[in-house]
Amino acid sequence: MRDTAFSVVDPARLAVPVSGAPQRRMRDLEIVPFAPGTAGIRFSPSRIFNSQSFASGGAGMAGTAGDFLKFLAAVQSGGAPILQSTSARQMMSNQIGALRITTEEKPAWGFGFGGAVLMDAALAGTPQAVGTWKWGGVYGHHWYVDPVNRLTVIATTNTAIEGMAGGFVGQLMAAVYGS
Repeated sequence: MRDTAFSVVDPARLAVPVSGAPQRRMRDLEIVPFAPGTAGIRFSPSRIFNSQSFASGGAGMAGTAGDFLKFLAAVQSGGAPILQSTSARQMMSNQIGALRITTEEKPAWGFGFGGAVLMDAALAGTPQAVGTWKWGGVYGHHWYVDPVNRLTVIATTNTAIEGMAGGFVGQLMAAVYGS
């Protein structure tokens, strides 16, 4: 994973982050609405150029789809050379018992150390198989690994929120599964 880091020196290598409706170039220190009753999500696109920024995978890691595919393949195949096999299994397995992540009022997803884990495909109303694990990022990426159907899907967009949890995600899944 030579192209993944917590800071970037060449701005020409990054997609321009966009937000809003209609979509427009994101400003620094922008607050983007997310869920009713919240203050929204605060974005600071320039932090990726500051090598002194806190190294947070949830707020400032950049990389390529190719690098991320290598990472997901390593986790799925047992973790080597970056993780121990027990860590890889825990990333892909529900770690919260009977608790569920509520998405669209459907408590069908558990949570592993690597993201959401599908526990009930019928309840979720998804063509993905039980055991699928997924996550996304607010700057606009979304991914999932469906081990039963032998699928790994990574979508890297520059559309804040939409690329992670908007209509695009469902449209992409319908295209992939042919539903």
